[in-house]
Amino acid sequence: MTAPADPATASAMAYVYAVSRAGAPLEPVLAGCQGLEGGPLRTVRAGDLAALVSSVPAASYGTEGVKAVMEDLGQLEVMARTHHAVVAAAYEHATVLPMRLATVYLDDARVRTMLGERRPEFGALLARLEGHVELGVKVYADPRDASAAGGGGPDADAEPAAGPGRAYLQRRRAQQRNHRDIYRAAGAVAAEVPLRVADIARAHVSHRPQQGDLVQGAGENILNAAYLVRGSEVGAFRTVLTGLADDVPGVRVEITGPWAPYSFATPPAAAGGER
Repeated sequence: MTAPADPATASAMAYVYAVSRAGAPLEPVLAGCQGLEGGPLRTVRAGDLAALVSSVPAASYGTEGVKAVMEDLGQLEVMARTHHAVVAAAYEHATVLPMRLATVYLDDARVRTMLGERRPEFGALLARLEGHVELGVKVYADPRDASAAGGGGPDADAEPAAGPGRAYLQRRRAQQRNHRDIYRAAGAVAAEVPLRVADIARAHVSHRPQQGDLVQGAGENILNAAYLVRGSEVGAFRTVLTGLADDVPGVRVEITGPWAPYSFATPPAAAGGER
């Protein structure tokens, strides 16, 4: 979060969703979308740049207020969904730079100052992202799925068990081998992804694998990558990855998007890290 001054004396602050070029056709977004707290959207211009913003209560979006929101999963989800909805709607009409969640300034004047100070950086990024979208690729390892498909049991040629204890040990050894094999296979599939899309993707970012409630579906997330792709090549990107794990039990590949390029809204030198 960016809060350039103490918001204690302000009643409202400016929440920034995205940055675009001044004159971008954002009128449908301004008319059809609402910002956080149901506030109307507006643009704040500085030179050849414009920020898509809405007013938010200072008490809720100052430093302490945002900290409280980040610690409340319900409020955080509302913020994230609203932020994403505004950015996604804007990207349907113009190239925009999605700003980080909870980018807040004291007022519109501070937003204009920010735009002026970062004009070279934002201009270069907008030029780089023009006509591009973000696609996500996730690889999952799920030994349970492989077991359901017929693996994971005792070896067919294993000696008959002498008793319950030995049978249990045989099952455990088979399960361990199955787990190792599935994770090796998932690693091999993950390594194949960048090779297949090398001629299509313009850039990529490796994110931290998702865990817990963030995982969509069964299995453990092994690869969580984002790729910058021309909008005209989305179909080709999907095609080269089609069937990559079809004959690998327990391994699943998921392609998401297209999205506004959140993962690439930072200068190229900084875009290789986690976001």
